[in-house]
Amino acid sequence: MKKLLGKMINLVILAFFLAPHIASAAGGGKEAPIVIVADTRHITGLMAWWANLYNESHLYFALLTILIIPIIGVIFGLIADVVMKKIGIDLSSRELAEH
Repeated sequence: MKKLLGKMINLVILAFFLAPHIASAAGGGKEAPIVIVADTRHITGLMAWWANLYNESHLYFALLTILIIPIIGVIFGLIADVVMKKIGIDLSSRELAEH
């Protein structure tokens, strides 16, 4: 009985999530497709290139973003290490507080 009840609950959840798709497939509306683009009218240089890349290919934009984020993180981390050493914080020779 528990298996049957579990299957029934799963079917209700599935129907809840699929109801909008079923309604639109039955001719439930004539909406215009949404187009998401970056506004490049008043930007130049690197920002314009980045926005145009987003407008032309979301795949290339995503791949480049995935590559850039870790590189920028490493650069910012190295800069933070240099700044902390300059102000007297040396994390390489710290002692652990646990005994």
